[in-house]
Amino acid sequence: MEGIGGCTGKVLRVNLTHKNSFIQDINREVFKKFLGGRGVAAKIYFEEISPEVKPLDKKNKLIFITGPLTGTIVPASTKFQCATKSPETGIYLCSNSGGNFGPQLKFSGYDGLIIEGKSSKPVYIIIDDGKMEIKDASKLWGKSTVEVYNILKKEIGYSRAGIMCIGPAAERKVVFSNIRVDKRSFGRGGAGAVMASKNLKAIVVKGKDKLSYANFAELKKRIKPREIKEACKDLATYGRPIYTKSIHDLGCYPVRNFQTTVFSGIDKVDAEFMKENFFIKNQACYRCPVACLQLCEVKDGKLAGQRVVPEYETIWALGAQCGVSDFNTILSANVLCNEYGMDTMSTGNIIGFAMELYERGKITKEDTGGLELTFGNSEALLKVIRLIAHKEKIGKVLSGGFREIAKKIPDSKPYMMQVKGMPFAAYDPRGFYGMGLTYGTSSRGACHNVGGWSIRAELLSGQYDRFAIKGKGKLIKNIQDTRAYLDSLGICTTVRRVLGFTDNPDSTVLSLVTGLDFTDNLMKIGERIYTLERLILTRESISRKDDLLPERITNEKLPDGSAKGHILTKQMYEVELNEYYKARGWNKEGIPTRKRLKSLSLVNL
Repeated sequence: MEGIGGCTGKVLRVNLTHKNSFIQDINREVFKKFLGGRGVAAKIYFEEISPEVKPLDKKNKLIFITGPLTGTIVPASTKFQCATKSPETGIYLCSNSGGNFGPQLKFSGYDGLIIEGKSSKPVYIIIDDGKMEIKDASKLWGKSTVEVYNILKKEIGYSRAGIMCIGPAAERKVVFSNIRVDKRSFGRGGAGAVMASKNLKAIVVKGKDKLSYANFAELKKRIKPREIKEACKDLATYGRPIYTKSIHDLGCYPVRNFQTTVFSGIDKVDAEFMKENFFIKNQACYRCPVACLQLCEVKDGKLAGQRVVPEYETIWALGAQCGVSDFNTILSANVLCNEYGMDTMSTGNIIGFAMELYERGKITKEDTGGLELTFGNSEALLKVIRLIAHKEKIGKVLSGGFREIAKKIPDSKPYMMQVKGMPFAAYDPRGFYGMGLTYGTSSRGACHNVGGWSIRAELLSGQYDRFAIKGKGKLIKNIQDTRAYLDSLGICTTVRRVLGFTDNPDSTVLSLVTGLDFTDNLMKIGERIYTLERLILTRESISRKDDLLPERITNEKLPDGSAKGHILTKQMYEVELNEYYKARGWNKEGIPTRKRLKSLSLVNL
């Protein structure tokens, strides 16, 4: 993009039906309004994917867009975004991932990659210094993500190449299958199944172009990796599993499908236990001085010796959510999900849900093929992961996600901890009322990232009582707008505060890269992006009725733990929701008003 540092101004479009590609320029004004990443991806989705398109139709597209900071010398500039229609929820999906792929796409001359159409047979794509080639993938089809990664890494012969691939679960159209990206993931929502529906097994990219900067010398002075590392030293020591014990002690750690918040095995799944018994070494993403990833090793069983990086959410979903406190089993389950290519959060959520149904007699041994699908059964956890990935027995039902399960087990909906078909994250909203609003209003269904992680504000700022109702609407809007612009920049949230990217942003780093002045504008860009996503959802028939929380949260008080007795009733929640809609300038049904659209320059996109 002429005159804008950090950007190439070009998107590569690959049509798998016609086996061709062309390069599209990005308009400068689009960049100024939407930054890149999530913002530009949402704009392309709005313009090109109509409400009638089904997730697995060949008319659906995979839209991958980097941010202006992706691949730059700015620390942790590893992130890029994917937008597509979700097989898990049936609506708009935005997702972000790290790895080498985003930076390498930039170095290959592109700010983005859009995959269209469908190949008549399995293929993979290689982008080498900007040149695209579609190759036969028959030798890769059916293989695990690990096998594909190793084969292609050897073939490309370049250690820094970026590789995206899918596993057997995606090939079988498991609706929460993911896209693995250099051992990270576009995790939630089932983008892997979309990729498989196009007969696309993998994409490899490598490039050697250098990025331009508006003021490289001043930017280099501004970037201080040692200060960033010091500011994030707790995360470097334990990674995000550091939150496990504290969230449990606050009475908000969901156990056995959100039936309780007291987990007797918490000391066997917390960060300290992980570090003492399974930790191998720290790993870092692209240009990250923090290295918060905690590489661990499976010690026993059939998968002994396999290594994996367990995240806080994964440890919960495959652990306490399923009543499992054996950390070796949790790591093994994580390995299996990665190899099959399945989102660990949705996998664990749905297995925990199925365990409750089994214990309540709503599914039986006849349904499970003789499997004792009870809470705490480590062997059953590992077996049902395989059943889901292969779509066999009870796994065939569970592989369809909550939307499909509701059709096949009609009386199961009260036990589904989800919004818009997306399973909850590892925080019980009865203990953090802001998180309830986060789950309800997230652009991709129940989500703590896109929807807004309110816990820091509700605990640390001193301005918000976590059990207060009023003020949460404005808080969540603010957090969501911040996250929207961050997801469009191309950096990891771990370092964002040190670089000045908060809800009161210092845009100096961005300006030194791009040469443009974003002073007092980033939060408005974030609001513009979030409102555009709501326009997409409105077009896809999402409204207030879809922003509501499940019955367990609104009807049942927390039975135990330090938040015992708390509940977020429908009446309480709707006070939050009304305040939120008002703060956003949306009407009572959650639809953006023309006045707000005009103020955000969204009337004529």
